[in-house]
Amino acid sequence: MKTVLTIAGSDCSGGAGIQADLKTMTSLGVYGMSAVTALTAQNTTGVYGILDSTPEFLANQLDCIFTDIRPDAVKIGMVSKKELIKVIADKLEQYQAKQIVIDPVMVSTSKSRLLEEDALYTLMEFLLPLADLITPNIPEAELLAGSRIETERDMTQAAERIADRFHTAVLVKGGHQLNDANDVLYREGQAVWFYGKRIDNPNTHGTGCTLSSAIACGLAKGYSMEESVERAKQYLSNALSTDLNLGKGSGPLNHCFSIENTL
Repeated sequence: MKTVLTIAGSDCSGGAGIQADLKTMTSLGVYGMSAVTALTAQNTTGVYGILDSTPEFLANQLDCIFTDIRPDAVKIGMVSKKELIKVIADKLEQYQAKQIVIDPVMVSTSKSRLLEEDALYTLMEFLLPLADLITPNIPEAELLAGSRIETERDMTQAAERIADRFHTAVLVKGGHQLNDANDVLYREGQAVWFYGKRIDNPNTHGTGCTLSSAIACGLAKGYSMEESVERAKQYLSNALSTDLNLGKGSGPLNHCFSIENTL
């Protein structure tokens, strides 16, 4: 069985963060592991508290994972503090981690800021250059590229700038802000578009976490970057299409739609 590690924050309501990641990994048939960067008090209506891991304890978690069950791929999500970002970068280099997918989580679906301002430089300087793939949404891509995104051409140009800056593949996600589910992958000088069908579902809590985790699963299984993205988008569409409706705000996805209840 292939193994995938998520390095991210915990969502006590189960829709995003490591909970979404582990559900995705289980559904896609890989063995999921987690290193927790923070505990969050959140639900479908917002983020109400963040308790960060200490750098020492995060390093301890990563040592335990890499020295025992080595991951075939790594997904990195919410990391709010520069000290934690540096620990992750150091450990990834120490253990020569492979197939690294980074979802540069800066703001939650409910518009809560999840990355401290002084941590952005550390993220760009130390962590993003280690990635095999970065998966920013439109606001994140604008920040990383230093340009406005209003058209599909803008998306492609932003992806190219980010790829050139950090020497990695980049998937800029259109999401519901520009063109629904159309995303562009820029890799090795080539842009590939992935067009998704419109799904009328306001419950999108954890979509970014889910997509990046699913891509990591594909890479762990040996699929190409393009096929991993295609398969991940299909999984996300299926999870949205079941119309799970929980909570008072932007609700979670049905990550386990394909798992039968045998009880």
